[in-house]
Amino acid sequence: MPEIPFTLDQLRILKAIATEGSFKRAADSLYVSQPAVSLQVQNLERQMDVPLFDRGGRRAQMTEAGHLLLNYGEKILSLCQETCRAIEDLQNLQGGTLIVGASQTTGTYLLPRMIGQFRKRYPDVSVQLQVHSTRRTSWSVANGHVDLAIIGGEVPAELQDTLHIRSYAEDELALVLPVAHALAQVDTIQREDLYKLSFIALDSQSTIRKVIDQVLTRAAIDPKRLKIEMELNSIEAIKNAVQSGLGAAFVSISAIEKELQMNVLHRPTIEGVLVKRNLSVIINPNRYRSKAAEAFVQEILPEFSTQPHFTLFDSVPIDSGPTEPTPVASNS
Repeated sequence: MPEIPFTLDQLRILKAIATEGSFKRAADSLYVSQPAVSLQVQNLERQMDVPLFDRGGRRAQMTEAGHLLLNYGEKILSLCQETCRAIEDLQNLQGGTLIVGASQTTGTYLLPRMIGQFRKRYPDVSVQLQVHSTRRTSWSVANGHVDLAIIGGEVPAELQDTLHIRSYAEDELALVLPVAHALAQVDTIQREDLYKLSFIALDSQSTIRKVIDQVLTRAAIDPKRLKIEMELNSIEAIKNAVQSGLGAAFVSISAIEKELQMNVLHRPTIEGVLVKRNLSVIINPNRYRSKAAEAFVQEILPEFSTQPHFTLFDSVPIDSGPTEPTPVASNS
C-alpha cells in the first residue's frame, strides 16, 4: 500500500482555508501563524505533486485538484470525528455527546425545552444544539455533523432520498395584535380583516418568511395582499414591535407562549382558517448513531428506532454521504 501523501492536520488546514476564505483567517481560526499555514500548504502540494491553489493573482483560488482533495478531505475528517464518538460511546455508555440541529424557530423556542427535559433523565449526556437555516441543517445531518434535527422548512430536494424524514408535530402560525388595537376587543376576525391590517414581517428573502408565505397561501390567505409596513430580522424584534403597537404579525405559537400568558399580545382566531405548518425530524440512517442519540430519538419519536441504521457494532459504510458544495474565496 503506497504511503498516504497527506496528514489529517493538512486536511484540517485545507478545510479551514475553504471555510474562512483566506490563509490569514484560517490561521487565526486554528490558532497558528499564517506562515505555518502557508508552509503546510506548500508541503501538501509537494507531497501530492499537484498545485492546490492558483497564485497568479492577488487572491489564491483553489484549483480543480484542490477542490477534489477538499471534497474527500471533508469526508475523511467527518469519519474521524465519527470514529472518536463511537469509541467514546463504547467507553462510556452512560454519557456521550448528543448533537442536535434545528432551524431557526424550532431551535430558539422548542428545542431548549426538549433538551432540558432530556437532560433531566440523562444528566451525564453532553448536548450541543446547532441552530441554522433548514438547508444548512439538512446538510449537517446528511454529512454526519449532527445526529438529528427538527426543522420547519422543506428538506433540499437533493437530500430527500438520503435522509429519513418523519412528521413530528404541527406548529400553528398565530396572528398576534397589540393589546391596544381595535380588533383586540374581539376573539374572532374575518379573513378579509387581515388585508386591512398593517403587518410586521421578517425580511422577504429570509427562509422563515418564505415558509410563512407558503403556509398562508395553503390556508387561502394571499400574502401579497397583506400590507407589510415593516420588515425586521428576528422574531424577537417582531414580537417587541407588535407589543409596541406598530402592527400585526404571524408568528409561531411556540414563540409567544410567555407573551400570551402575560397578556401583552392579543391572539384572535380567524374565522374558518387555521394556519399550520409541519415540523419534521430528519436523520441520516447511514451514519453512526450514538447511545445518547438513540435515547433522544426514543424520547421524541419512538417509531424512528425501528428504522434501519448503523449502531455501535455495525460496520461503518464506505460512502460517507453527499457533500455540500463549499464556497471558496481563498486569498493568501
